[in-house]
Amino acid sequence: MISVNETESYLKNKISENTKDIMKVWEVFKAFGKEQVEGEDEIALLFQCGVYDFTGEELFYFDFVRQFTIYEGEEYSRMEQLHCEFVFEPTEELRKLETSLMYFDYEGDVENFYSEVESLEEFRIPLKYQPLRLELYQEEV
Repeated sequence: MISVNETESYLKNKISENTKDIMKVWEVFKAFGKEQVEGEDEIALLFQCGVYDFTGEELFYFDFVRQFTIYEGEEYSRMEQLHCEFVFEPTEELRKLETSLMYFDYEGDVENFYSEVESLEEFRIPLKYQPLRLELYQEEV
């Protein structure tokens, strides 16, 4: 079982940072989303996308996220999110897309969440485009 401190490097080893194959990354992320992480009580997953100006330039972000709640002993310490984030030039079609789905909103197996994500226009439409890059990073939130 891996620890939260190892999750970023673990996922990077499974996904080449230079890949722009969204479906390959998605399949690896889905498998990773089912893996046990040390100290994790519940799996927390998120799919989000939209056009944002995080860097001074509007870009379309297409992001698979796994969230971890960190405890020190019995005390809550912080939350961290591990992102598999594709970045695109914001075409007219992509500018119309924005969503945020949390796994907590779905009953039962995580597969229900994955199926729901895959059924969304916000997931399917960006697959037609070539991303500028994939960014894999973990951050405290």
